[in-house]
Amino acid sequence: MSSDHTPIDHRRAVVIGAGPGLGAGVARRFAREGFSVTLVARTQETLDAVAGELRAAGATVDTVTADAGDPAAFRAALEGLAEEAAPGVVVYNVGLVVSDGLLTSDEAHLVHALTVDVVGALTAAQVLTPAMREAGRGTFLVTGGGPALYPDPEHGTLTIGKSALRAAVTVLHEELAGDGVHVASVTVVGVIAPGTALDPDVLAEEYWRLHAQPHGEWAVDVVVDGR
Repeated sequence: MSSDHTPIDHRRAVVIGAGPGLGAGVARRFAREGFSVTLVARTQETLDAVAGELRAAGATVDTVTADAGDPAAFRAALEGLAEEAAPGVVVYNVGLVVSDGLLTSDEAHLVHALTVDVVGALTAAQVLTPAMREAGRGTFLVTGGGPALYPDPEHGTLTIGKSALRAAVTVLHEELAGDGVHVASVTVVGVIAPGTALDPDVLAEEYWRLHAQPHGEWAVDVVVDGR
């Protein structure tokens, strides 16, 4: 998709991986600030539940079904949602959280896991940050994970996926900051659950803070350790 003349809506946030937990919390936080929200998830059932809650609270919401594990279809879906106007904020909140081992997982599983954890985020950046660069302003955030800091043999693919994602965010931050685009991650260490230090609404505040940071104070990563 060419971004030469792509308009951008700085009051629109796209949340990729908009499930009932953290994704919904991030969507609620930006909607509270008056953003329209585009929710992206694999199934319409998931989207309808989150969208219904947000609309009941007065938010402007639209939905897109897309699977980060299907690269070509995922790219096409993201290009479609940005046809009329690209979003000013993108949150990639996707990860394949399964118990597996690096010595026992077959090639298909390894490729699928890295596609979901890393390639999907890079695809989203390739499709949705060019309009931000053109506008000289934008925010691209991802959800990192504790295994990037504390490798976990029982979650082998998540460990290498979140480690690679963390490195990718650092590279993208360096590449895009000069053009006014803030790329950063929120690294969540522990299990996300309501009523804990890793409550989705508590974590969502970190995403908002990153978006609202003045340019000269941009962080590349915020670690929230709930252990």
